[in-house]
Amino acid sequence: MSTEAQRPPVPPRPAVAPAPAAPPAPTAAPVPAPTAASTPPVRAQHPYTHTYTHRQPFPETPAETTTRLRPVRTRHPARTAAAAVCVVLGLGLIGGAATGAWLTSTSSADPAARSPYTVGRSAWHSVPVDTLFPRVLDGRGAGPGGADRVWTRLAVAPDGGCAPALDPLLARALRPVGCARLLRATYADATTSSVTTVGVIFTEGDARAMTTLRDRFSEQHLDRRADLMPRTYPVDGTVAAAFGDRQRAAWSVRVSTGMPVVVFAVSGFADGRPVTDPRPADRAADPEAKGTVAEAGLGHEAGGVADRIERGLRRAVTDLTEKPR
Repeated sequence: MSTEAQRPPVPPRPAVAPAPAAPPAPTAAPVPAPTAASTPPVRAQHPYTHTYTHRQPFPETPAETTTRLRPVRTRHPARTAAAAVCVVLGLGLIGGAATGAWLTSTSSADPAARSPYTVGRSAWHSVPVDTLFPRVLDGRGAGPGGADRVWTRLAVAPDGGCAPALDPLLARALRPVGCARLLRATYADATTSSVTTVGVIFTEGDARAMTTLRDRFSEQHLDRRADLMPRTYPVDGTVAAAFGDRQRAAWSVRVSTGMPVVVFAVSGFADGRPVTDPRPADRAADPEAKGTVAEAGLGHEAGGVADRIERGLRRAVTDLTEKPR
């Protein structure tokens, strides 16, 4: 018998049944638990076909909904200390700023902070030079017999200490009030026949010290002593180029009690002639005074220039004192 005759016949492949029409949508009903009878049969697999099923350990949440947290590292002690230091420094800066604002507001409201002495002591750098030493001084009625005078500024000396501008004895007499700053300028009259150096000494004394010094100058006549005469400020290239110590003819020293300043002035001839008999300004300006210095009106020159510089400084200090801050 042949091998083919021994093989059983292969059953014919059943025809594919047409797909049934879709049934109408069922109404919602409870889903019954699966039973053995309702479990669909397992489809036979081809002997050489494998099915790989990937299972997630847990469902992944979309990234836009929840962000994965990174592990937090343990804080190092040094970082903790640095953070504490920053906090302390920040609080200190805030406290310092608040204290500074409080002190500023307190000092502005304090009448002593706006007194003529407090304001006047710093006027040497707060008042403009053209206000302190105007380019042209109006000396109306300041000359002999009430004649008018006009003085033109030749130069302003650099500010500095008192030693270069004062004789040693005058510096010693002013020592009780101290010397914070000295400013000087030299003027010439309209005829350029006389020159005058005027100076402002900003002292460190208070009202009591300035009053005591003024009384001492008045009682001991220190403003009339020739050995306490201030020095000149010669200006090269001008009519005051030869204005030195030997050319000093008349002088004035005024101790102010309304502000911490001493104003002085010294005058002489513009031609450089020496003077052997210098006189205090008030004596040389006396109508009965005789001599070359008095007749040339040099006492009026020194007194008139000093008076106008002092009055201008007083007005400037008053404006600064009354100005709201």
